[in-house]
Amino acid sequence: MNILLVDDEIELTDPLSRVLEREGYRVDVAYDGSQGRQLAARGGYDLLILDWMLPELSGVEICQELRREGDLTPVLFLTAKDTLDDRVCGLDAGADDYLVKPFELRELLARVRAQLRRSRPGEPPPDDERMRFDDLELDCDNQLAYRGGRSIELSEKETQLLAYFMRYPGQLLSHEQLYQHLWGSDRQPSSNVLAAQIRLLRRKIEASGDKPLIHTVYGKGYRFGSGNE
Repeated sequence: MNILLVDDEIELTDPLSRVLEREGYRVDVAYDGSQGRQLAARGGYDLLILDWMLPELSGVEICQELRREGDLTPVLFLTAKDTLDDRVCGLDAGADDYLVKPFELRELLARVRAQLRRSRPGEPPPDDERMRFDDLELDCDNQLAYRGGRSIELSEKETQLLAYFMRYPGQLLSHEQLYQHLWGSDRQPSSNVLAAQIRLLRRKIEASGDKPLIHTVYGKGYRFGSGNE
């Protein structure tokens, strides 16, 4: 798996990158925010480890820009900022985890493993490949879902939306990310259109007696999954 490490403290970054490589990861290193942002934009990383305070562009700014663009690559912050407000700020910026310096190496490695287990953003499957989550199956090519022994016809937008949810189970997907995925940045509809689309999809895949899969995170967006992630 590929990791991008962005930190301007060479005395930390160099030995840490070697440890990660010994653990079997491929590691790219950047020492300032601008270079880190350029590498992150290329994609192909399974995890970004970002220092909060960086020359040129902060780790928070990098994370915010990536999330605005719909990039869901997991982000782990390394920082000396340890107040509750700092942690909240980092998580609100889109980070998935937060580790305060100085830290124990084994804790960092455990958090890296945890993030890589939880999600590995990837390319959408080929059109003829079916996606599965729990008892739900999605046939993207034919715009059909299957659940509880029944076949569910979907519109094109419903298929795109459900496939996006199923690609990132357990992750908070913001309203902006969903709008960007479904309609792009040039012709986004009014704000209530997404809510209506979610409501229609729920009616189809969450029939009476079915376990809810699409969960509203009020003021933030939606999370797809069984509710136990």
